[in-house]
Amino acid sequence: MILIKKQSKPISKLKEGDKMKINGKEMIVDDHYLFQDHGSTKEMIIEIYNPGNEMEYQVRYFDDQVETSIEIYKLEGDFQYVRKEPEDIEW
Repeated sequence: MILIKKQSKPISKLKEGDKMKINGKEMIVDDHYLFQDHGSTKEMIIEIYNPGNEMEYQVRYFDDQVETSIEIYKLEGDFQYVRKEPEDIEW
């Protein structure tokens, strides 16, 4: 499970241009959207990138259980996201 170190606002309010940090590395939010509506909960995706090396990532979470559902995926190759296990995240 990823430790959420600091929240400047609710994750649902993050938008393009906002900043996130994963393991202390600053990332920039590119997009934030609904991935799938499951009726009682919504699966959300935040697309982010590292401006230092142009690597792309996704932060995925369920809107009603952010603390326990947040996951990070890194884009590797053409359209393949691979789950990563970072220690912490903040925004």
